Amino acid sequence: MTCTIREFSPDDYPVVNEISNAVYPEYPGTVEELRFNDEHHDPKCKWRRWVAERQGQVVAHGHYAQNPWIYHPRKFSIGITVHPDQQGQGIGSALYERLLMALEPFDPLALRTHAREDMARGVRFLTERSFQEKMRDWESRLDVATFDPSPYAGLEAKMRAQAIEIKTLKELEADPKRDRKLYELECELGQDVPDLDEPTQVSYDYFAEHTLHNPNLLPEAYLVAVRQGEYLGTSALWGSKASDELYTGLTGVRRPYRRKGVALALKIRGIAYAKAHGHPLIKTWNEANNRPMLSINERLGFVKQPAWISFVKVLQA
Repeated sequence: MTCTIREFSPDDYPVVNEISNAVYPEYPGTVEELRFNDEHHDPKCKWRRWVAERQGQVVAHGHYAQNPWIYHPRKFSIGITVHPDQQGQGIGSALYERLLMALEPFDPLALRTHAREDMARGVRFLTERSFQEKMRDWESRLDVATFDPSPYAGLEAKMRAQAIEIKTLKELEADPKRDRKLYELECELGQDVPDLDEPTQVSYDYFAEHTLHNPNLLPEAYLVAVRQGEYLGTSALWGSKASDELYTGLTGVRRPYRRKGVALALKIRGIAYAKAHGHPLIKTWNEANNRPMLSINERLGFVKQPAWISFVKVLQA
């Protein structure tokens, strides 16, 4: 049975979200979240989506996009998601060919995508098309209810002895330069996030729209280490409209203040927020060789899950 591939339309949001949730039930999303991300992409980044239909029903979707934090005009990420009931019938292959055809005018250098290591069909799909593994990110999860904070009872006092305070985004509202300082902090920390491509700096407007006005922002779980008005580090927990679980965003500390317990103190405060507000689980991801952050998470009791593999297909030198 053949499928028909057509351009995505806004009317497809509900079924596209439903398919994604069926394939990735551990990472549920909502139409609101999907629409927000589509409507707030960086203008310099190319983006396009298609859906595949069978007998008038949407059964899969695929897209290409570019990441503003590692932007290159001729490098693209792609994604193909086929409903579990329709996998193995050539639909993913048809979407992949459509993506390649659509990308031809941009003369792409490379394609990037990812698959979880225990999802054998997806890994096989990519390797059969000459995608090569380039990086792994461990997913780790913390059972909030079982976390024991007592070994860290004196940590914030230790921070205060260094004139460092942990503040929430909400508590920093009185700082008129707060948003600009957060932008500069995240841009600086982003330079040290392990990735396959060189980091690029996003615009302040993009940061403000996509981060500070995000519907999943939790102002009391977006934490900043502050010393005499200087923002030293950050760690944020993000919510989801589809689940009570929390997701860890960027956690990092400026280089002169590393190995002083700041990142650990930020993480402990985030766990305290999760426990106080009844969130059962915190999920985080770290590059497999990022020992400093992996060590912190292991110390706190985060448990490793199957890794997410980044695959790259080089099209031109």
